[in-house]
Amino acid sequence: MDLGTVLRWTAERYPRRRAVGGPNPMTYAEWDAHTNRLARALADLGVRPKDRVVFLLAGGEPMASLHFAAQKLGAVSVPLSFRFGAPELAYCLRDAAPALVVTDASTTATTQSALGTLPPIRCAHVGDGAPAEAAPILELAAQQPDCALGVRVARDDVSVMLYTSGTTGKPKGVPRTHTAEFHAVLAHLLQSRQGSFETTLGVMPMFHTMGLRSLLASVVSAGTWVPQVRFDAEESLELITRERVSALYLVPTIYWGLLGTGRLHEATNVRKLAYAGASMTPTLAAQLVETLNPDVFVNHFGSTEIYTFTIGPDVAAKPGCAGRAGVFTRVRLVDPDPQASPNDLVAAGMQGQIAISMHSPEAFGGYWQRPDADAKSIRDGWYFPGDLAVADEDGDLWVSGRVDDMINSGGENIYPDEIEDALIRCPAVRDVVVVGLPDDRWGQAATAFFVPEQGMTADHAVEVLANFVREQSGLPSLKRPKRLVAVAQVPKSAVGKILRRELTQGHYEPLAETATGAAIGSRK
Repeated sequence: MDLGTVLRWTAERYPRRRAVGGPNPMTYAEWDAHTNRLARALADLGVRPKDRVVFLLAGGEPMASLHFAAQKLGAVSVPLSFRFGAPELAYCLRDAAPALVVTDASTTATTQSALGTLPPIRCAHVGDGAPAEAAPILELAAQQPDCALGVRVARDDVSVMLYTSGTTGKPKGVPRTHTAEFHAVLAHLLQSRQGSFETTLGVMPMFHTMGLRSLLASVVSAGTWVPQVRFDAEESLELITRERVSALYLVPTIYWGLLGTGRLHEATNVRKLAYAGASMTPTLAAQLVETLNPDVFVNHFGSTEIYTFTIGPDVAAKPGCAGRAGVFTRVRLVDPDPQASPNDLVAAGMQGQIAISMHSPEAFGGYWQRPDADAKSIRDGWYFPGDLAVADEDGDLWVSGRVDDMINSGGENIYPDEIEDALIRCPAVRDVVVVGLPDDRWGQAATAFFVPEQGMTADHAVEVLANFVREQSGLPSLKRPKRLVAVAQVPKSAVGKILRRELTQGHYEPLAETATGAAIGSRK
């Protein structure tokens, strides 16, 4: 099943049902017609089947409609982050080699700067503020007839190419076929227990798989997708209550924002919660359960490359648990060695790295023009994302860190997660991440970067945390951090993933810190 056909068939079944909510609603019949016209406009701008089209839009309905237009044309949708700076954007544009770049007012200046370093690429624009050389794509679409192009799209054609968030280096292109996207949608509907006609908030960006999954799942199930261009807690809550949103699929930081309004209890129609993209603390999970008392609360653990790894189906009962393999997935825990074979299984109860079968219909087929990345992450038909986990007595997985995050200090391997779990209990700590920094004596020194609790000075917070490490953390001397560094914020990606490389590369401004080699971490 290709995704253009998915929208067309839903429109045939439910032409009058509301497909798009918000201030500019559309029925399924109207949305199908609008995306037909947009597909023809893309074709008039020279886009052909299998061409790549970069979309640099803030989000909302225009991004969603253009994504479906590309599907109907048989082109490859390449949504890029509106948070990219010019150098990172130029890298992705050079790598993707698109036939067309579509921008809006929020991304025009950055795009023009990036394009200035590249060979000419044709541009189009949505809304006001279009550069002179950019075609006004909405105006072009309005002149087109409402009829399908008649392009035959194969299920194994590439639907979308997403770029990974680049937590460990340059972003990598991840081409995903129509088959992979469709099966990921079916998995999402089954695993988050969404029924027909759900109303969903569309605030997650579509350059991330969570945003696409919310959109496509809504269309497959004839639901209503309520777009929000960018997250604003008060605006989100207004949309959730006014539109009677019933299902949310968000990252933990957005849930924190909604709770921070003090009005989330007004969202009485929300019965189904799911999260992904980053870990959720037991405190946040408990507050959401207390506030909304949801019927369904799911932890989705996966990646851009293979949508589902595991599903934790009951966050209220097991907060933080990643659960077990998804409906289309096969998962193993193998030796943490970066070169381990998928057959090197760890013993029960032992920490291992996660391996996922590439035979999953949700899986990608390999990175875009990156055989080096394929060689690192794909071995013997299994994908190795670099995540570590432990299986409990029920067979459920608990994610415990990253292979790449391991710290070798004095010849001993230390994983940051255990240290972070201990330090976050300190009343002086609002957020914390532990990384290994070069050290003449130890090779690498475990260093804790933390955000002081509100109302506490950085110097006092360092003092309180240092005492906590010594007296209350329960950490053996081997695992006590050698340095404590107070910072204004922990660097994170758009979906809340910690960017450890920013810290290991020295991209931080200390507010206060202990001296290197302080007694908090000395070995005895």
